Amino acid sequence: MTELHYDIVGSFLRPETIKAAKEKFAANEITQEELTNIENQEIEKLVDQEIEAGLKVVTDGELRRRYWHLDTFWGFDGIEHTQASIGYVFHDETTKPDSASVTGEIKFNENHPDLQAFKFLQKIATEKNVSARQSIPAPAQLYEELYRDPEHAEQTQKVYPNDDELIADIAQAYHDLILALYDAGCRDVKLDDCTWGLLVDTELCKKIGYDPQELAPKFLKVNNEAIKDLPDDLRVSTHICRGNFHSTWACQGGYTAVAPYVFAKENVDAFYLEFDNERSGNFDPIAQIPNDKLVVLGLVTSKKAELEDPQKLIARIKEAAEFHPLNSLALSTQCGFASTEEGNTLTEDDQWQKIKLVVDTAKQVWS
Repeated sequence: MTELHYDIVGSFLRPETIKAAKEKFAANEITQEELTNIENQEIEKLVDQEIEAGLKVVTDGELRRRYWHLDTFWGFDGIEHTQASIGYVFHDETTKPDSASVTGEIKFNENHPDLQAFKFLQKIATEKNVSARQSIPAPAQLYEELYRDPEHAEQTQKVYPNDDELIADIAQAYHDLILALYDAGCRDVKLDDCTWGLLVDTELCKKIGYDPQELAPKFLKVNNEAIKDLPDDLRVSTHICRGNFHSTWACQGGYTAVAPYVFAKENVDAFYLEFDNERSGNFDPIAQIPNDKLVVLGLVTSKKAELEDPQKLIARIKEAAEFHPLNSLALSTQCGFASTEEGNTLTEDDQWQKIKLVVDTAKQVWS
């Protein structure tokens, strides 16, 4: 696949039609089939908008999902939709307390919602002669979720007293999901991963009792085990984020502490990295990423409508090129526009203006 030097992370603001339909579905006013038909119509419209914006790799905007990660977890056998003692704590807000808990052996099944969603996207992308990308939360994210709440951690240890077996089953379930996506035509999978963004926040880790030195090797192992021995023509990338909910954030800190693990050793083809403000640190750590791997610089924020100065973006790209080859760099927003169904606090027009800025700026640098 020819690398483009502009890209998106993948999620888009939910159209009002989908929000209204989901409210009706929750109230038993429409059927699942009717809701799915509305989602299908909006996804087809979205793909047309992505193509019009100049994108060659499209997503379904995650329009069917409630969360960027939990819907995927709930789709595995052995995982149930449950509630945590508290939601995810962000800088100014706390989310709903939805979570995932393990009930038995974790396995992939052919009815997984991500596989079904991709099949519809692939059909549209094939008709329109573009590539379809499937974003899924990283395996490490599921591992972390099963320990996030104290009660869930106890349940995890009851079902999986041997941590190595838990890691092996998560990795296998993901491996099977990715192969099923491949068989459905997928050639571009992105692993969204907030675990590394969590580990760089040393103060937060102390507060919640996480030991980065203990967890980093486990996160790396479960991710690499999941993506080993995949077909050569499958592009696997990862997006590393510090939290994106309703235009706020969860963690802060540069990538230096985790670079020796994820940048140097995670076996992906490309890294989508958050670099939109001072919370993200400097570019020095990307020097640890092998030169032949793509680094997608998330310099344009998806959290607010104000447009960045193109010349300042170009200057920052040139600064990053001091640590990683320019031809192995690209530009994107720092995250998606709606990691959850609530979405960030900007308009649909704002999000397309952000994407236009990314595309236009990249063309000035890599013409």
